[in-house]
Amino acid sequence: MCAERLEKKKTIDLRKKHIGPSCKIFFSHDPIKIVQAKGQYMYDEKGQRYLDCINNVAHVGHCHPDVVRAGAQQMEVLNTNSRFLHDNLVLYAQKLQATLPDKLSVCYFVNSGSEANDLALRLAWQYTGHKDIITLENAYHGHVSSLIDISPYKFHQLSDAEQNQYVHVAPSPDVYRGKYRADHPDPATAYADEVKDIIHRAHEKGGKIAAFIAESLQSCGGQVIPPVGYFQQVAEHVRKAGGIVIADEVQVGFGRVGANFWAFQLQGEDFVPDIVTMGKPIGNGHPMSCVVTTKEVAEAFTFSGMDYFNTFGGNPVSCAIGLAVLDVIGKEDLQGNALRVGRYLTDLLEKQKEKHPLVGDIRGRGLFVGMELVKDRLKLTPATAEAQEVIYKLKEQHILLSADGPHRNVLKFKPPMCFTTEDADLVVENIDHILTEIEEAIGLKLHNALKVENESSKRKLPSDENGHQYHSGLVHNKMSTQGVTQQTKQTKRLKT
Repeated sequence: MCAERLEKKKTIDLRKKHIGPSCKIFFSHDPIKIVQAKGQYMYDEKGQRYLDCINNVAHVGHCHPDVVRAGAQQMEVLNTNSRFLHDNLVLYAQKLQATLPDKLSVCYFVNSGSEANDLALRLAWQYTGHKDIITLENAYHGHVSSLIDISPYKFHQLSDAEQNQYVHVAPSPDVYRGKYRADHPDPATAYADEVKDIIHRAHEKGGKIAAFIAESLQSCGGQVIPPVGYFQQVAEHVRKAGGIVIADEVQVGFGRVGANFWAFQLQGEDFVPDIVTMGKPIGNGHPMSCVVTTKEVAEAFTFSGMDYFNTFGGNPVSCAIGLAVLDVIGKEDLQGNALRVGRYLTDLLEKQKEKHPLVGDIRGRGLFVGMELVKDRLKLTPATAEAQEVIYKLKEQHILLSADGPHRNVLKFKPPMCFTTEDADLVVENIDHILTEIEEAIGLKLHNALKVENESSKRKLPSDENGHQYHSGLVHNKMSTQGVTQQTKQTKRLKT
């Protein structure tokens, strides 16, 4: 175990002093100091092990020895920019392209998902000569200015006057909570027609569509799985209007969905985007990302008259690491593991839905799974406070999970791809105990969930710093594994 350099309190004090206050930290009332990680586990300064269900960045497992070795060995020999010839760059581009449809053949290597999505917009603007962008409700595509403009997950806090007039927001293709649900005869067409209508309205105002951008599966939006056929129809409408389609695979690519290497492939072989962006898992924690597009889009980019150069994008060390990640995914059959363990996890969670009235929906593909908590299955009232309570109670059991979605009531499973069935058993067993405690505390049962919701709606709840109303002291602080009942814990649960 690595030695701790500073006492935890000193680390907290220095962070408060020198790190921007907008840079939030998990479990801010009692943050975890992580000093080491391996596989699907992270360790604090006392050697306590935590099961990591959050980190889709450490894709093949924290500190995988093959990835670490590849980076270290290349760093000992050479690291420079991509204006010099180097085999690592072209070999990695070739191997990465082999995982994609043939038409997606040209790579631009950059350093983060945000940088990749920003470049994708530049490519779209240059290729089409148009300006307008269509994005999805609750979308998040990155932190740079161009991407905040197309990320309702972020800009929803701004006034209409501050929102970019060239950005149009389409409904999220959510068949659980969205405008068109699972009982709709054709939700794919209905949601795609919403995009068609947006294009028509933009044209009436003199706008021209440059691109439609979407995560292949929405992550921050709440683990949303679009209905099959949605992207094909959207692509038809967008391309007819002279625009192109950008698939953001920053969160969900590289085999995470199990059945396919890329999440956009879940829609079928008849859907191929014009641009695909990648990030997070591509380097297993090393800062690298990529934009892959067609020859036509890439050639149009050269007509701008401006060379594209990226100091660190595609450097020999990053490409060595990228090659190692692809090798490990294949050698350890991590895509297959995502499929098998993901199905096992989803089955376990479905059984919790049968047992617990708080569980409204289970959805996902592979090791990208969401559990949406609701206080009323008919009204779909978000169980935001209860979701936060689950997150904090899991932390007490040394399991790290997060919640997201527009109401922060969706428990997100996106662990390292070496996650096992035993890990799934542990997490779900603890969730079962915690949900039982919460439901007992608030008197919620399957047959009276509606009654409890009506009573709950009359109570005024405390708010966190972002204005969300959460229950405090939701459950008796008893752990089922101990069989001990203590007084109700009056702890305000903040967002993780």
